[in-house]
Parts: sequence; C-alpha cells; structure tokens
Amino acid sequence: MFDALRRILALIRKELLAVLKDPRTRTSLFLPPILQCMLFGYAASYDLTHVPYAVLDQDRGAASHDLLARLDGTGVFQRVANLERSGDIQEMIDARRALLVVRIGPDFQRRLEAGLPADIQVIADGRNSNTAGTASGYVSAIVETFNADWRQSHNLADPPVRVTTRSWFNPNLVTRWNMIPGLVGTLTMLQALVLTAMSVAREREQGTFDQLLVTPFRPAEIMVGKAVPAMLIGLTQATTILLVAQLWFHIPFAGSFIVLYAGLIPFLLAAVGLGLAVSSFAATMQQAMLYSFVLIMPFTLLSGLTTPITNMPRLLQYFTYANPLRYAITMAQRVYLEGVGIDELIHELWPLAVIATVALTTASWMFRRRLT
Repeated sequence: MFDALRRILALIRKELLAVLKDPRTRTSLFLPPILQCMLFGYAASYDLTHVPYAVLDQDRGAASHDLLARLDGTGVFQRVANLERSGDIQEMIDARRALLVVRIGPDFQRRLEAGLPADIQVIADGRNSNTAGTASGYVSAIVETFNADWRQSHNLADPPVRVTTRSWFNPNLVTRWNMIPGLVGTLTMLQALVLTAMSVAREREQGTFDQLLVTPFRPAEIMVGKAVPAMLIGLTQATTILLVAQLWFHIPFAGSFIVLYAGLIPFLLAAVGLGLAVSSFAATMQQAMLYSFVLIMPFTLLSGLTTPITNMPRLLQYFTYANPLRYAITMAQRVYLEGVGIDELIHELWPLAVIATVALTTASWMFRRRLT
C-alpha cells in the first residue's frame, strides 16, 4: 500500500512538472480564465446601458413632457430624434438609428385629466429580440412609476391590486452576477478535461508512454497519477475565477468556500473521467484537443449557462441530465449567490457522483483495454 502511494505521488509530481515547466502551459493556466472572466463579465452582458430612441410626441403637453423626462433621466435611454410625422418612424427603425420609437397620441393629457386610460405606443426593432424585449420592459417600468405618481398627485383611486417586484440574490439584475459564478464550473471543466485528455496523448507523441508501461506502475496507479494533477489545476483555476469575481467585479460571496470546493470534487472527478476516456481514443495531442472540444461545446450549450434549460426542447432537456456541467453551474451559483449549505445541494451532488462513477469506470475499462 505504501509503495503504491509512493509511486502515485511520484507520477503526480512528474505530471505537474511536465505542465509547469512549459511556459506556454503555465500561461494558459491563469491568463485564459482571467481574460474569459473579463469578456463574459463585460461583453457577454444582457444588461442595457445605452438605448437610442426617438419620440413622436403629438400631444406636447406637460404630462408627455414629464414622461419623456423620466426616460431621459435614467441614463440608459438616449433620445436621438424628435419626429414630426408618423412616416418618419419606419425610416428610424430601418436605418437602425433608434432601437425604440415612443409615440404619444394627441389627446394624451386630456384623457389622463379625465381619468381615462391614455395609451402610448412603443415601436421596437425586433431584429434583436432580446434587446428589444428588455428595452420595452424598461419603458413599461417607467410608465408604471409615472402612473403611480399621476394618481397620487391628482387624488385618483389606487388600483385594487398593486404588484411589487423584488429580485432575490441579484437585486439589480446584473448579468455578470449570474454569469461569473457559472464560469467556475465551465472554465474548470474545460481545463480539467483538456489537460487529462492531452496528458496521455503527449506521452504517446513523445514516446514516453511505452517507457511508463514497463515501470512497476499498475494501470490504476497511472490513471490516478494522471487524474490528480488535472484536478489540482482545475481547483486552482476555480480559485482564480473566484478571486476575479470578488476583487474585480465585487460580486458578494454569500456561501461557504468549504461547501463550494467540496461540491467541485465530484464534478472534477466526472470531468477527469471524461478526459481519460478521450485519451484512450486519441493517438495524438491534436486528436485529443479535437475530441475534447467536440464534448465541451454541447456540454456548454446544454448547461443552462446562457440559455435556460426550461426553454430547450423537451428531448434536449433529457440529455442535460447526463451533463455534469449543468449541476456544477447550478451548484456554484447557489452557493455563491444564495449561500446554501451542503444539505441543500443533494439534488446536484448525487447526479455528479453517479456521472463521475460511470465516467471513471468507463475510462478505467477503456484504459485497461488499450494497455492489453
């Protein structure tokens, strides 16, 4: 037992030295996750900070002026044109000069003062449906605030039901609060899977794999020696992403680091098992890289990171149950934003344990088969 442990530790040391001695590999361990966090944190954002819009105000009363001033005062809406006729609306939208056109009818203030409903028309450029929908939602929220203030200032009866919305765990609905914790699982899986898959392929290309087979190492010891360094590097990358999230983006961490890292262990075991299975197929590093990205792309698309799983077709939703990244992202977000404990992560941990067991068992069987 002691001899086996000593051999495994020696192999782990060899693997870590092989990775850390290469300057390009050292750079890839820290620079890509930091750059990807910055890109996802700033570029891949669904928050609107600049909405060009045009106005067709056919009323030109105090009420319409007040409503439009509220839009201009948000800092998000930028008025690019004041239109004079309805025919100008199509030109503004077609030329993409405005994302929205707000049209106020000629009897807007008269109907408000009479206690009648007064409609405004919002024409949005639907070629970018997500942005248009979000911007329209912003306008609706401002109109609701205007309605409440108008009723209060004119002593009108409040509606019998009032809806008050609160967003838990992300009160300002900032996209990066959801995106960056999700990257803890995504980038960690990418690194662990690729490193594990390429470690055996690198040995084959350099001709050292046959030398490894004539040593006293057993196949199980070789697998452990290949898996542990990838898991350590994966945990290091997760730590890097957590530091960027807190020190740069200042996203408050509500949970326990012990719970988060404990949940990452079965996830990394699953990722390493998939990497070892890939390594049994790949004969070269190029093939290992190609096979890894063939797996990573569907895993990422079916993880719920950018698209809610409930919005996917029913058939694809069934496939997500075999995706370890789905559970890792949910777990990271819940621990980071909600502060849940280990007892509340059972629904994420036991599927990860099952996937890790199946992946490692399959990889072990395939690994032994290639050695015989």
